[in-house]
Amino acid sequence: MAEVRAGVDALDARIVDLLAIRFGYMRAAARIKPDRGQVRDEDRKARVIAQARARAEALGLPADAVAEIWERLVEASIAYEFEHWDSGRTS
Repeated sequence: MAEVRAGVDALDARIVDLLAIRFGYMRAAARIKPDRGQVRDEDRKARVIAQARARAEALGLPADAVAEIWERLVEASIAYEFEHWDSGRTS
């Protein structure tokens, strides 16, 4: 069991590292988008979640759970991008 837990812990650290890269893209998007209204793109959000769901299904994972995780991830990403969009315009 200790090996399994160590593997899970190591994977969790890698996931957080990948999230740091993803949020870096959100900072880049905040710099690029000229209009605050472009930060939230519901069509893009739906596509991203659908892609995650499809990938989960292809891998035999619980697609509903993955879609829920991605819903939260995308919403957190949008909030983070808004924060950086706003801070980049008020400085």
